Amino acid sequence: MSEEKKLEDFLPNKNASYFMEFHNLNNSSIINKEEVIKCIKTVQDPEIPVNLFDLGLIYEIKINNKNDVKIKMTLTNPNCPVAGSMPESVGKSVEKLPNLNSVEVSLVWYPKWQKNFMSEEAKLALDIF
Repeated sequence: MSEEKKLEDFLPNKNASYFMEFHNLNNSSIINKEEVIKCIKTVQDPEIPVNLFDLGLIYEIKINNKNDVKIKMTLTNPNCPVAGSMPESVGKSVEKLPNLNSVEVSLVWYPKWQKNFMSEEAKLALDIF
């Protein structure tokens, strides 16, 4: 008998992630969530002229007292041809922060992205009401 297939079995780069460690032990100031969001807002969706944060693609941002940043994100469509490169783009945007020790970006598929995750600015830019 064959195994039952799940959505993940059909996704491109279903385990796409990005990790970079800098061994920066200078924790003179802890990175805050707003700084991370500002970096992520510089990353545009390649098909939609809106940044990934305002599209609601960033599900979680965690920062510990060692300045290790962990981000969970999704995509608007599991069949997105750039699925493998989006976590790297987000990670590289955050790498610019001073005192960063590490950044890890994981691509997740649950909950499934919905239009109501978008910010009001994104909805206005895309004429979605």
